Amino acid sequence: MAQHRTALSVNVNKVALVRNTRHLGIPSVTRAAELCLEAGARGITVHPRPDERHIRSHDVYELAEFMKAWPDREYNIEGNPSQNLMDFIRQVRPHQATFVPDSEDQFTSDHGWSFPQDAERLAPLVAECKALGVRVSLFMDPTPEAMAAAKAVGADRIELYTEPYAAAWGTPDQAAQLERYRAAAQAALDAGLGVNAGHDLNRDNLTAFVRGVPGVLEVSIGHALIADALELGYAATVQAYNACIDAA
Repeated sequence: MAQHRTALSVNVNKVALVRNTRHLGIPSVTRAAELCLEAGARGITVHPRPDERHIRSHDVYELAEFMKAWPDREYNIEGNPSQNLMDFIRQVRPHQATFVPDSEDQFTSDHGWSFPQDAERLAPLVAECKALGVRVSLFMDPTPEAMAAAKAVGADRIELYTEPYAAAWGTPDQAAQLERYRAAAQAALDAGLGVNAGHDLNRDNLTAFVRGVPGVLEVSIGHALIADALELGYAATVQAYNACIDAA
């Protein structure tokens, strides 16, 4: 059993997506964050894309101000450091910056960084974040041999891209996929990295993942959690996801 409790960070992008379909300011992104934190979420995640199709610049700053009232919780900003991410990091200085190799028009994140190809451009950006006091996590595929390279560019953590695991859930490939993530997480730990995870984790597959993958410090969950909240409400949903973590 893990010696820590995996932290649940709620990605509120989809709240902003619904809000942006009208000009009424509802549903409120900050109110969603507040309700999730009140229910026991340990952090809030946003991924502001350049086209502002969901999280907009003002959301990033309003949430940063809001999070000051929750000093024991964490603010995580995701994005591509070659696009708009670094401006937010320099101004907001969140607890964590998660570097994701998205293209500007990408539908959703679908792959991790590649090494050695991405090392040269990532290293100075990682160093800048760390000089600002911001922890850096790199979005990575479950490739054990890449973890030492992620550490070498200065990353503090990696975030395992979990869509292949989620896609295999309930199929004959489920156990093999889980083993891929176990091996990758162990390689990250052996390299001195912390381990985060996210993408398509949900109430069905979360417990098995946290139980089977060593050292998971944080899971960042958005789409499934917000979809569940439409039926259950924010508080009951966050409590349900924390129960999944506790069951592991």
